[in-house]
Amino acid sequence: MLARLRQEWFSNVRGDLLSGTVVALALIPEAIAFSIIAGVDPKVGLYASFCIAVIIAFVGGRPGMISAATGAMALLMVTLVKEHGLQYLLAATLLTGVLQIGAGYLKLGNLMRFVSRSVVTGFVNALAILIFMAQLPELTDVTWHVYAMTAAGLGIIYLFPYVPKVGSWLPSPLVCILTMTAVSIAFGLEIRTVGDMGELPDTLPVFLWPEVPLTLETLWIILPYSVSLAAVGLLESMMTATIVDDLTDTESDKNQECKGQGIANIGAGLLGGMAGCAMIGQSIINVKSGGRGRLSAFTAGLLLLIMVVFLSDWVGQIPMAALVAVMIMVSIGTFSWESIRNLKEHPLSTNVVMLATVAVVVFTHNLALGVFTGVLLAALFFANKIGRFMVVKSTTEQADERRYAVIGQVFFASSESFVKSFDFREAVSKVTIDLTQAHFWDITAVSSLDKVVIKFRREGAEVELVGMNEATETIVDRFGVHNDPAEVEKLMGGH
Repeated sequence: MLARLRQEWFSNVRGDLLSGTVVALALIPEAIAFSIIAGVDPKVGLYASFCIAVIIAFVGGRPGMISAATGAMALLMVTLVKEHGLQYLLAATLLTGVLQIGAGYLKLGNLMRFVSRSVVTGFVNALAILIFMAQLPELTDVTWHVYAMTAAGLGIIYLFPYVPKVGSWLPSPLVCILTMTAVSIAFGLEIRTVGDMGELPDTLPVFLWPEVPLTLETLWIILPYSVSLAAVGLLESMMTATIVDDLTDTESDKNQECKGQGIANIGAGLLGGMAGCAMIGQSIINVKSGGRGRLSAFTAGLLLLIMVVFLSDWVGQIPMAALVAVMIMVSIGTFSWESIRNLKEHPLSTNVVMLATVAVVVFTHNLALGVFTGVLLAALFFANKIGRFMVVKSTTEQADERRYAVIGQVFFASSESFVKSFDFREAVSKVTIDLTQAHFWDITAVSSLDKVVIKFRREGAEVELVGMNEATETIVDRFGVHNDPAEVEKLMGGH
């Protein structure tokens, strides 16, 4: 226990402290922007980001991953805030946390194994594109100073690591932010700053129970939003955890992450914050800046609060161009450039799944819808592929006897082909169907077997099924009707 605690918290202290500082600075404008999207005061997003980042550091299942207020969650809150106000949003945030904790205990995190690599790649590429697109408003209709600052910031980010000694341990994004802020103040540049995004809070968050009536009516109002928030939050968190797993070559506890996200959202709701989840962009910044342990998320959350409450005058002077440079770096680093090269080598179905996921996420800005589309397409392609790995071989044993050997998987995608593989018009007295090398997976497959047996019997042939494995025999005995006269009569329509 102590060894694990030391490994997750104190094995990378310098890297976690520095990366947490970078993340805290980058979180401020994003939290304000997401608050504006949701239609609430900036402090709601800032308090939520502080609370979620700090709590998840203790109870999350993925060390080094950053969670806070996010745009995907903010988009789902707009209607609730507009129609019912902030208090109902806080209540929905609490219920979201409860649902996510329940998901953790139900081990829904294990469902991530059904998300194929092509869907994850599409998700990553789509997020990289969205992160880049989110920076465009800061680069539109601005003076040349903004472009110069952004270019200089990118130069620092990519070139500073080559500086001897200091470049290897000091995160270049932090150097970019500090340098660009100093230049902006020294030359008195009239460019957009963090302070222009919205008013920063000047007090610490306090315990706040939502002022809503505890009635069924309130529950029915917030339940649809809470279910959506819980689903999208867990989906984005699980996907981000998978990406950080790959980046750090370590494993994470997805079910514990579900519970941790729920606890963090309950904490956010009780401190006047909105629901949040894992942030792919900030997590990438954290990892790229050297963050690996829980201390990085804790540092990010704590410094965020300290900076916006006690150092707001200084933080407000950070030029947005510096943060834009950091986010462009994140976008470039997040995008899987290898996936472009692999388009020529990978199967068409894999490419379609990846590109469809990207397209849906980018055009709808709905991460859940994009991933659902990718998973659905991947499942359909897989079912179609496996459905083809089924063959029925026919041999004649005697003059009026026929033996059919079924080889492969019989389920909804291959059931029609299974039925068509038999010759029902052949005049035989006995038909033997050998299922030794076959497996029946679902009710559709069993229904197809019923149809085959009944059709042969209708033609006057004796049918014998042999070689069923235990699983196939169990599902056929439970759902098969070919030995039930009443059901056979009903199936044949009285004929």
